Amino acid sequence: MANIKISKKLFEKEIGKLDQEMQQKIALFGTTLEGFDDEEIELEIFPNRPDLLSYQGFKRSFLAFLGKKKGLKKYNINKPEKSYLVKIEKSVQEVRPYTVCAIVKKIKFNKEKIKEIIDIQEKLHNTIGRKRKKLAIGIYPLEKITLPITFKALEPDKIKFQPLESPREMSGLEILQRHPTGREYSHLLAGKSKFPIFIDSKNQILSLPPIINSEMTGRITEKTREIFIECSGFNLEILKQCLNIIITTLADMGGKVYQIKVKHPKGVEITPDLEPQKNKISLKNTNKLLGLKLTEKQLKENLEKMGHNYLGQGEVESPAWRTDLLHEVDLIEDVAIAYGYENFIPEIPKISTIGEENPKETTKKKISDILTGLKILEVSNYHLTTKKDLFKKMGIQEKQAQGFIEVEESKTEYNIIRSNLSHYLLKNFSENVDSEYPQHIFEIGRVAFFENSGEIKEQDNLAIAITPGNFTELKQILEYLAKMLDKEIKIKESTEIPAHLIDGRTGDILINNKVIGTIGEVHPKILKNWRIKMPVAILEINLEEIFK
Repeated sequence: MANIKISKKLFEKEIGKLDQEMQQKIALFGTTLEGFDDEEIELEIFPNRPDLLSYQGFKRSFLAFLGKKKGLKKYNINKPEKSYLVKIEKSVQEVRPYTVCAIVKKIKFNKEKIKEIIDIQEKLHNTIGRKRKKLAIGIYPLEKITLPITFKALEPDKIKFQPLESPREMSGLEILQRHPTGREYSHLLAGKSKFPIFIDSKNQILSLPPIINSEMTGRITEKTREIFIECSGFNLEILKQCLNIIITTLADMGGKVYQIKVKHPKGVEITPDLEPQKNKISLKNTNKLLGLKLTEKQLKENLEKMGHNYLGQGEVESPAWRTDLLHEVDLIEDVAIAYGYENFIPEIPKISTIGEENPKETTKKKISDILTGLKILEVSNYHLTTKKDLFKKMGIQEKQAQGFIEVEESKTEYNIIRSNLSHYLLKNFSENVDSEYPQHIFEIGRVAFFENSGEIKEQDNLAIAITPGNFTELKQILEYLAKMLDKEIKIKESTEIPAHLIDGRTGDILINNKVIGTIGEVHPKILKNWRIKMPVAILEINLEEIFK
């Protein structure tokens, strides 16, 4: 989430007096009022509404919510002039393949407007842009640039310009190594043989995205009247939406927006495009989901209060700058906000139930409290694991392994649902070999595997591991746990020794003569696989019998 600060004087002049009723409406709109004084109002904006990250964007939407300017706001977009062209070369395909651009003219900047533009730029970087990883935004004074512009990639030593806030010219590599902003975002270009740049027709470098602009061509001042804007990144649709947010903010400041031809290897695209999004909404689904009895007229009114146009027959035109509209449910949420959550009448369900904690969860909490009382540290590991950790490091040949569940089309090496907790506790030890000893840990967690019938079985397990430790020490912990749970647990010599344990130092754990797990000392070969320096004792049990 991000916060924005608004001039209280400007808010009360253009929106309304900040009285108790207005404060409540701000909250009901979905923007938390963090605080205010005589000078400023601070609002918290949720991540799903980046279009509200500027005063202009907030004012546009909030005035519609208040019923003062309902419906979809229209903007005039001027067609590109002859030289309004950006060429994308193939060289950027591996580093930052897309860009969308615009020009805004006749804008009168002052300190407040410059600050607002810089703020929304950085907030979009940190939210939609995931700290510039997905997209980067550049804003430049047009009078210092000669169109057309080229977006290409060069070797770092061939890139030389004076970055913002630097007293001298630097190479691409020097910027990443020596410039404060370059060092902060250097990881975004790490390992790349070429860096992307925007360069004009006079070979002036505008910027090194996603790092920094040029001091000569990339600084906006109060004298600036015309600007060039670009958004570069990896997802073309996200870039378009981000550009729409910025240019509508500038248009609301009085700017005149012009399109630019973006020529890429596969064709030509003209940006920006403020053509409304076409969406569908069902009155029946809306009433069912919200528990209301709205008429189509009321549906229209509520959609217009959230900046949409309702065309009838379930057809909706939505703003091109709204990035959060992915499904009909998002439109229904807007209807709920416009209707007013304070107007919903709470109903007691016509069922008789008494809420209580799940007995299994009560038992797991008790086990956790007992073990932490023994100064054993609770850990929590991933439910997905790797074949290497589950099989190879545990001394099991994958061909002989049975019952494991593999995830299809996994994007990482974590493609197996864990069938035991023991291997993860050993992994925890292996990642903390240089930490202070002794190390005592436990985990209560879900495991899953195929049964002989082919059905998937899920169960809750408990695993405890101690290092340095032996069978006797761990047996004492288990016996104490059983006593505190009022359970009679027995240990007998194992007939089948798990691959990771030592023969003769391993036992089966039983309740009511039923085997629920194993306890033993880890084999030296397994310790070597995990690079663990100390002896380890480990147990793992199925908690289902404990729950009974």
